[in-house]
Amino acid sequence: MKKQTALKALFGVSIAGALFSGYLSYTEIFQQVCALGTCSATVLSVPSCVYGFVMYIVGLVISAIGLKSKN
Repeated sequence: MKKQTALKALFGVSIAGALFSGYLSYTEIFQQVCALGTCSATVLSVPSCVYGFVMYIVGLVISAIGLKSKN
């Protein structure tokens, strides 16, 4: 797989993951309700979906930087 193809795939997965985990984070933090049933998973009193959101944003930024560079 070429570098650009891998970066495009990472970019697409990161967008989808950020949207999904962002929605879950929003509903759990601001609306105090879990969109998927029971949400009891917390790490250091922060919902686990927030960590997923942060990691997808990191992947999105890294892939965008990689796609922008012409190397």
